[in-house]
Amino acid sequence: MFRFVILDHDFPFPHFDLMLEAGGRLRTWRLFGPPNDSREIRAEALGDHRIEYLDYEGPLSGDRGRVVRWDSGSYAILEESPNRILVMLDGRRCRGTGELREERGGWVWIWHQSRAA
Repeated sequence: MFRFVILDHDFPFPHFDLMLEAGGRLRTWRLFGPPNDSREIRAEALGDHRIEYLDYEGPLSGDRGRVVRWDSGSYAILEESPNRILVMLDGRRCRGTGELREERGGWVWIWHQSRAA
């Protein structure tokens, strides 16, 4: 299993960064709502981030705000295609399956299920 982190990021506006460890880098999406909400949440694919963000909290260089770890843990990819990733998250807050899906030129995050922590 690989590690994931969800950071609460306050710049340029409040949002969450979902980061999935993959080969020494973090595949990253900006989520425009709480990751464990049961509704579809707009997401934006960002460039890969440094692996150090798995354990980092604090101010970001270049006046890009501050990040606080909202959740972290391990994850497994259940299915993956160019426009869809289904993952099983095992974190403190997010336990269950989540889906990133590209639709109409943008991404959405869908939280399918959770189980009691």
